[in-house]
Amino acid sequence: MKLGLNLGYSGRKLVLPLALVAEAERLGFDSCWTSEAYGSDAVSTSAWLLANTSRIRVGTAILQLPARTPTMTAMTALSLDHLSGGRFIVGLGPSGPQVVEGWYGASYAKPLTRLREYIEIMRLVFAREAPVQYSGQVYQLPYRGPDASGLAKPLKSILHAERRISIYTASLQPKSVAMSAELTDGFFPIWLNPERADMFEAPIQEGLAKAGKQRQDFDLAPFVGVVMGDDLEQCRNMLKPGLALYIGGMGARGKNFYNDYAGRCGYPDAAKKVQDLYLDGKKTEAVAAVPDALVDDVALVGPADRIKDRLQAWIAAGKAGRVGTMIVGSGQPEALRLIAETVLG
Repeated sequence: MKLGLNLGYSGRKLVLPLALVAEAERLGFDSCWTSEAYGSDAVSTSAWLLANTSRIRVGTAILQLPARTPTMTAMTALSLDHLSGGRFIVGLGPSGPQVVEGWYGASYAKPLTRLREYIEIMRLVFAREAPVQYSGQVYQLPYRGPDASGLAKPLKSILHAERRISIYTASLQPKSVAMSAELTDGFFPIWLNPERADMFEAPIQEGLAKAGKQRQDFDLAPFVGVVMGDDLEQCRNMLKPGLALYIGGMGARGKNFYNDYAGRCGYPDAAKKVQDLYLDGKKTEAVAAVPDALVDDVALVGPADRIKDRLQAWIAAGKAGRVGTMIVGSGQPEALRLIAETVLG
């Protein structure tokens, strides 16, 4: 099992923890991941990280589909691949209706269709077997709308792909996981109980079979929050606001993928309570309603010995071929060192 470092997206000020990334690189971490919401973007941060490192790979978790056309994202990936010597990973996701329609002013209709077409167009750009032509429900190349000039012609990327560029997706629902297994190199669930890593195996196998791929060709790479300290309750409480935000606030009632996923992970009643409190404006109460057991399932918290013990479940999931990369979210160098020593030896 490989290790990744999750940096997320910025708050009001954008500062990248280069010393932490350098330590992860020194420890043997395979990748680090940056993101975007409606503040800092993930391309600028990826470029900065690649320029300030020499070995570790850098991925986007995620680039939001409506922010860029498929060909623009392919151009970005090719450019960063060349400049970094093959260390860039494309991570894509449809985001959610609140951000897509509220921030980008774009339609959220047919997100799975949009993601499939996006990936297929990017692969055509990378392949350079012919000028790119694509006729989909969402994307058409060349453009053939009623206001088209009539002057367009299919084009082929000037820049060549020197190697295969990995594509990952943010997926949770069975259909999206199956599509990711069919078309891409991996996916990252927002969190995961390593002892239930098999919950995604059926859709993964469905997608792999459709593409004629093997299980070792596909990476399940969950995000794992880590807070190390002697006070277990305090460590848990540092992660609960993030869980409450996603379970309670990332979508309306009945339209929150993370709330649905928390239910599938074994916490349907708690997920409903957190969401009800959060959407009623009672955010403090929503945070308090996040179960300790959920934090313990999906994160690494508490004293070093406790984290080391819980890591055994992750190592077992890796040996079983369920989890390929554990993407660690922590600002503590000492926690990264403990994880690297335990997982990588």
